[in-house]
Amino acid sequence: MKRPVLWIAGVALAGVGCHLIIDTDSMAPPAQVVGLRGALAAGINHTCAVIRPFQSQESKDSSSGVMCWGKNGLGQLGDGSTIDRHAPVRVRNITGVVQAVAVGANHTCAIVNGGVRCWGSNKLGQLGQGFMNGSSQPVEVPGLADGVQAIAAGSDHTCALQNGDVKCWGSGGCGQLGDDRWGDRAQPERVALPAGAQAISAGSNHTCALVNGGAWCWGGNGYGQVGDDSEVNRARPVPVIDLTADVQAIAAGGKHTCALINGGVQCWGDNSTGQLGTDSDERSSRPVQVATLSSGVQDVVAGQKHTCALQNGAVACWGSNTASPFGNRESLKRSTPLAVDDLRSGVVAIAAAGGSHTCALRSSGVHCWGSNESGQLGNNSSIDSDVPVRVKRLSAGVQAIVASRGDHTCALEHGVLECWGSNKFGQLGNSLLETSSVPVPVTRLASVRAIAAGERHTCALENGEIWCWGNNESGQLGDPYALPGSLAPVQAISRGAQAIAAGELHTCAVVDGSVRCWGQNDSGQLGNGSWTNSPKPTQIERFTGVQAIAAGRSHTCALANGGVWCWGSNKLGQLGNESTTESALPIQVTGLANVQAIAAGADHTCALVKGGARCWGSNSRGQLGDRSMINRPLPAQVAGLVTGVQAIVAGRNHTCALIKSGVLCWGDNGDRQLGDGSTEESLAPVQVTDLRSGVQTITAGGAHSCAIVNGIVGCWGDNRLGQVGPGSPNGRVSFQAFCALRTEPCRDTP
Repeated sequence: MKRPVLWIAGVALAGVGCHLIIDTDSMAPPAQVVGLRGALAAGINHTCAVIRPFQSQESKDSSSGVMCWGKNGLGQLGDGSTIDRHAPVRVRNITGVVQAVAVGANHTCAIVNGGVRCWGSNKLGQLGQGFMNGSSQPVEVPGLADGVQAIAAGSDHTCALQNGDVKCWGSGGCGQLGDDRWGDRAQPERVALPAGAQAISAGSNHTCALVNGGAWCWGGNGYGQVGDDSEVNRARPVPVIDLTADVQAIAAGGKHTCALINGGVQCWGDNSTGQLGTDSDERSSRPVQVATLSSGVQDVVAGQKHTCALQNGAVACWGSNTASPFGNRESLKRSTPLAVDDLRSGVVAIAAAGGSHTCALRSSGVHCWGSNESGQLGNNSSIDSDVPVRVKRLSAGVQAIVASRGDHTCALEHGVLECWGSNKFGQLGNSLLETSSVPVPVTRLASVRAIAAGERHTCALENGEIWCWGNNESGQLGDPYALPGSLAPVQAISRGAQAIAAGELHTCAVVDGSVRCWGQNDSGQLGNGSWTNSPKPTQIERFTGVQAIAAGRSHTCALANGGVWCWGSNKLGQLGNESTTESALPIQVTGLANVQAIAAGADHTCALVKGGARCWGSNSRGQLGDRSMINRPLPAQVAGLVTGVQAIVAGRNHTCALIKSGVLCWGDNGDRQLGDGSTEESLAPVQVTDLRSGVQTITAGGAHSCAIVNGIVGCWGDNRLGQVGPGSPNGRVSFQAFCALRTEPCRDTP
């Protein structure tokens, strides 16, 4: 039985001339065939992804968009600038539904609402505008406003499939436009193909299409890449020898081409680096079978000098491995398929490119590997990687997040903990001391259930154990031997832990319903009746039934049986017992019952009571939200938040609440941590811009705030040490997400 023809779009290779062949990887373009309706496309030095709509229960918006990263000297990222980007940025002025994206050497095109839009270099007419001016933002291609089903970008030419016809424009010196003429075209021209084309792919200077299950190619043919058993350039499409039926996908590479036929792969053209996969280096001007790939293949993509296939959710590659586009820690060429070590399952789409990098789409996001000199791997660096690295902002599975009152942030995704920001004391837990503006994984931990971030240290709950790392000057890590600190997790609690909280220099945990604390105790914040520091966990006697715990700068609070108990510093009334006397033992907060949650700022405390918010303690910046700046030793009602509050969090001197219609914040705003677009403090709650639905979790740090929206992390506020995250050297004015793949209403602007 015939398999259904795959819906495929091709992408690009870098410009080698038709008559002068320069065999140099650095000049070689990308060829890529995008499966999964063109969701992922990789060029020679930049990469793009179609981003899915951000949807909540309140909004069923079907719009989508495109995010790109890497080289941008000619505006090929479409963000309105010519600045290279090492992490994804959103393409401007695209609204509606994006069906596919295609990436050329220095230009990009997308199908938007059935029409074609292009941006970037236009020196050979590859944007299809009828003139040669480039654009750093998308422009519509005349004559292709609707009915477009697929898009492909070569080095400097572009092709579209519209209602069964193929139309091409741009560079045509090798005949790659297929209109039976030689030379460039600045507007789309119909390719001289039989009617009923089903898919297209563009290589460096040749193009291929599927027509009624058969393969046709045209353009540059110096290495036999057209597949007609010759090495003569073709300005008119010719059928590929022996491929007249049952072809499901076609991929045009630098100077070679591959096809998916009944689950197997056949290739033809240049084979100098083994890119045909035949266990030899002999080129072929007609299709030959790739070794070991005779069945079960779902997609195939072709780079400049390498090829990759998707088989049963795993990726295998062959050919040149310069800069490790194989992703398997090797640097030798391979003439037969080799599995990518870290991508043996769960892959749903692949994109190969340029000579030197490859990307794959998994449910956890986009992963890329190989050359990264222009940031084309999207991990906010320019360092090559010989193993797959996850593209930052392209993930939608974050479950928990915490912002420290210092300068770092951590997020939890499927048990894996990653942190970013200041790392002067090792608080990121990656065994280094380097500050990072992008998330880095914490060493050793793989099944984390909860996290807490102190001023200079971090702790995590995993399998009933508490692990801490970072500064330990006062014993806050809970390991007396970890002096003066630890760059990787050390164990504080070995079993029974249920919750964790981190103050400035102390830590507390709920263990089997009781409280244990360790670290600094100069104000009695450990609650054990003394004022002596403890480098090991000490239990608070006769205090049980605890359900939650929160730690401020020098005070601690616990929720037990619907009431709140606090201990430690009380100079500003943060213990809530109508006094300013510190206590080394728990004392009950006055007038609170039926409490659902608690939060502790530096010197203030808040509680969620029957859906309303109440706060007490320091109010020097309006962080209590009662429209005053008067310190309160008793709980005060937050203005306007009597009911409907779902969660409350406290930063150093600001507070935020989650309600049905989004996020409200109040207090200090000198670093824009309130997210309302201003720097003015607020004595009452104000709405965070762009956060009006779909919010799952919020957290507040020293002078920054974060939220999880449908599994995506977004932060705003102070970012001097990278605590807000990638691509933001200065503080954010409102919510910004590290996202693509799911984005509205997240906005990523340069």
